[in-house]
Amino acid sequence: MRILVTGASGFAGAQLIPRLLRDGHSVSALARDPARVAVSGLANLYTGDVLTGEGLTAALEGVEVTYYLIHSMERSPSRADVSPFPERERRSAENFVSAARGAGVRRIVYLGGPTADWRMTDRTTDLRPEEPGATLSPHLRSREAVERILREGVPDTIALRASIVIGARSRSFRFMVRLVERMPVLALPSWRSYRTRPIDARDVTDMLAAAAILDAAAGRSLDIGGPDILSYGEMIERIAELLLLARPTVGISVNATGLTARVAAAIAAEDPELVGALMQSLQGDLLPGGTAGDAHLRAAELLEVRLHSYDAAVERSLREWESVESLAAR
Repeated sequence: MRILVTGASGFAGAQLIPRLLRDGHSVSALARDPARVAVSGLANLYTGDVLTGEGLTAALEGVEVTYYLIHSMERSPSRADVSPFPERERRSAENFVSAARGAGVRRIVYLGGPTADWRMTDRTTDLRPEEPGATLSPHLRSREAVERILREGVPDTIALRASIVIGARSRSFRFMVRLVERMPVLALPSWRSYRTRPIDARDVTDMLAAAAILDAAAGRSLDIGGPDILSYGEMIERIAELLLLARPTVGISVNATGLTARVAAAIAAEDPELVGALMQSLQGDLLPGGTAGDAHLRAAELLEVRLHSYDAAVERSLREWESVESLAAR
């Protein structure tokens, strides 16, 4: 099958491409900066930009299935575009769909995020969608809007919805690890108690690969997640334990997202806009189907993927990270 992977220099694309090649597909990649794509065996490596539409027509010619693994939460240093990231994401998705339809692409596989129904949990203290403050953050609303644009443009599109992905190159995971490494005391705002289902990057890769060829999933949105329900505080504490670091945790009763995000971004040497958008998403539990729901299990069964535990995902990610860079107390 002829496949194009966008976002090829990101962590999801970089893991997916070797898997697709092993499966025998003819794989091309699209990247804004091809020099950052360190994968051999590609049929073609195209330079392009979904926000401007540059390079899309050539990259999509003859493609049967394409992966949309792009975020626009950070501005390109080479562009003077100062529009908010939801606007950038919308324009990017519309440009991509237009080019994909023109090229006759059969299916788009999209890795998105939680939607509003993920907040419908069975814990009485949770925020409900109809309550003030329970609406999705701009980041998650943008992810949902991109999914809608892609599915309306190419009906066979398959969307995989995940919360936090645990992998050595996952920005969210690396952010948590850096905080644990660099903060002798972990001061966590009130979102520390909100829960989700973190998923191993290996499982996401397997699911993405299966979505290219599985007709039973055509036109569907699948909520994916790992087997463990954990609060964000518990995730961070487990990372500290697996790093063999003693990190006392202090709870803060207020969020103060703007200030907290700037401080956390500085500590972790991350992009403040990215960290701020992520923290704004932590307004309640994000669980596919609630604590008793099995949407993630049904998706894993359909895609024939065996889920890894959170601890296994963290251990694997830390080993992979450690193979190229030293980590504290390891």
